[in-house]
Amino acid sequence: MGVTGAGKTTVGRALAEALGADYADADAFHSEDNVAKMSAGEPLDDADREPWLRAVGDWLAARDAAGGVVSCSALKRTYRNALRERGPGMWFLHLAGPPDVAAARVGEREGHFMPVSLVTAQYAALEPLTDDEPGLTVEFVLPPEQIVEQALRTLAEIQAESSKEVI
Repeated sequence: MGVTGAGKTTVGRALAEALGADYADADAFHSEDNVAKMSAGEPLDDADREPWLRAVGDWLAARDAAGGVVSCSALKRTYRNALRERGPGMWFLHLAGPPDVAAARVGEREGHFMPVSLVTAQYAALEPLTDDEPGLTVEFVLPPEQIVEQALRTLAEIQAESSKEVI
């Protein structure tokens, strides 16, 4: 999860490969209307996002047993809650970092519908993970390999903790 330009696609693909899990980019689940709106520099509102989040959540829920990785902004807690309603075992990797770096990355992309002008709107909407949400926050300025390494280490710790026998 994170704002546009955080590296969600790069990290998501690498993490899915390391886990041997299916991968999807949540951008592929947007309606044509949502893409047109964002392409015009208009931020999406909650009503625009609702069917999109449902589709992303359904994709993840269908992979609940085998696992799946999806790159999704999931900017607000309510969005993450909507995703977790469909797949309660979801865990979030929040790629956080400076707005100027995200804007520079978006400016360098070719062929993507998200304009640089929406970076500010995404940061304004962003509600970082809180301590009571399942996940990890990592600085997106780190090399993708280090981010994936941190995520894998944390996931292994969670799995080890959950498999301990309670006496």
